[in-house]
Amino acid sequence: MNNLNLVKRENKTSHWAKKERRAGKVPGVLYGKGVSNLLFEIGELELSREISSTGEHGIINYSIEGEGHKALLREIQRDPVTHKIIHVDLEEIAGNDTIQSEVPIQFVGEEWISKRGAILQKEQELVRVSCKPDELPKSIKFDVSKGGLGSVFRYSDLEVGEEISILDDIKGVIASISNEKKLTSELGEEEKADN
Repeated sequence: MNNLNLVKRENKTSHWAKKERRAGKVPGVLYGKGVSNLLFEIGELELSREISSTGEHGIINYSIEGEGHKALLREIQRDPVTHKIIHVDLEEIAGNDTIQSEVPIQFVGEEWISKRGAILQKEQELVRVSCKPDELPKSIKFDVSKGGLGSVFRYSDLEVGEEISILDDIKGVIASISNEKKLTSELGEEEKADN
């Protein structure tokens, strides 16, 4: 994990932010316990590389004015057309305090389901967790090939270590397996009924 170099900025206007984006910079804000909001800019390429290695909700090391710190990537805003990063929110991590974050669910075994003429309907792709900063996973893998037609998967089915607590309702549905033919025929019947 590299140290990202954040440059403090004073200008808050949207005109300035657009100018900086054209120059390859991303504006952002840093906040946290005992830290007043700090506006900064960072190189887009440098930030993109770090996000690809830590994930969109990971922990990054950064330095500002020569001091090194850790922060949680809280929010990344992207341009809807180009998908370039246009703004980033960082939350300062104080020591080894417990943090809350969203972690992507990585569904494994989808090809097994499609080979059997079924489809995986994903209800959720993120799970909210609480853990120490060093224990935050990049993603949580979940093998759906163990299920059959009609299977419903819940947050309680996710396998995480004792050091990680799931904050979402454990009875909440994250995915289910449906019959593709049945689903398309139901959609066809709905379209006929609408006409």
